[in-house]
Amino acid sequence: MSIRILPDNEIKQAASSFQHPPLLFANPKNLYQRRAKRLRQLAENNPFGDYLDFAAQLVDIQLELLESQPIANISEDLTVCITNNPNQKPLSAKQFIRSPEWRVLLFAFVEKCKPRVAGEVQATLEWLEKASNSELEQLADALLNERFEEVGADKAVFLWAVLSLYWVQLAQQLPRNSQTEYGEHRHTCPVCDSAPVASVVHFGDSQGLRYLHCSLCESEWNVVRAKCSNCEQTGKLEYWSLDSAEAAVKAESCGDCESYLKVMYQEKDPHVEAVADDLGSLFLDAEMEQKGLARSGINPFLFQVE
Repeated sequence: MSIRILPDNEIKQAASSFQHPPLLFANPKNLYQRRAKRLRQLAENNPFGDYLDFAAQLVDIQLELLESQPIANISEDLTVCITNNPNQKPLSAKQFIRSPEWRVLLFAFVEKCKPRVAGEVQATLEWLEKASNSELEQLADALLNERFEEVGADKAVFLWAVLSLYWVQLAQQLPRNSQTEYGEHRHTCPVCDSAPVASVVHFGDSQGLRYLHCSLCESEWNVVRAKCSNCEQTGKLEYWSLDSAEAAVKAESCGDCESYLKVMYQEKDPHVEAVADDLGSLFLDAEMEQKGLARSGINPFLFQVE
């Protein structure tokens, strides 16, 4: 799965049809506002409430930097890249050459974090502040290639928050006449090739459609509900919840690949948010792990280091 730029005649044809959009780009400001609010709502009466509040503070900082320190515009370069490489994911986390801007964002992020945290977290921030450029780039490479054990969960949370802020702004610069091209690797983002956080079953104009939500660039891409979001098999799907069949958050498991990914149902709760509700339902993860199932997604606030 990749994206290409549509010519004018195809744009008009798609606009006049009833086709659902295969790719949705994030509205970063709205996304960060909703996520922080949802994290704080979920923190109430939650055994992990302190961590949810901590995550909400990091999202607040992402929003502050989005507004105060936007990255440079490279939209023309991205358009050329898509045109010349139509079969590649334009912002591939593993291949895209990052500019030093992400490190500038990191230092600004650390500076804003320091007065809001204490204890061991302060030590992690000080380490990041003193690290060399080469050390930070090596950690970023390891993180974006899912070698989490080389980074450590303490550093990964801050690094990913900044890398995601960088990537979501890059995604905003992609031409809006882009179209998802279905092919292989539908289980990863067509924009940046990263794993999803969870899937969201939308209501409204896209009623009943499932979109996977990217853990890095925050884009969403449509994958039919009848298939496993990880291996695309159909025969051994099951759905699990802690509360009831009407729960807004469930885990979709696949017996073929022995993995699971959570599903959020907006019709059950219009306020569900992929990252926040995934983090707020950790007891469901524990249940799935007891069944011997592996998580197929990434939560930017919860890195599992083996």
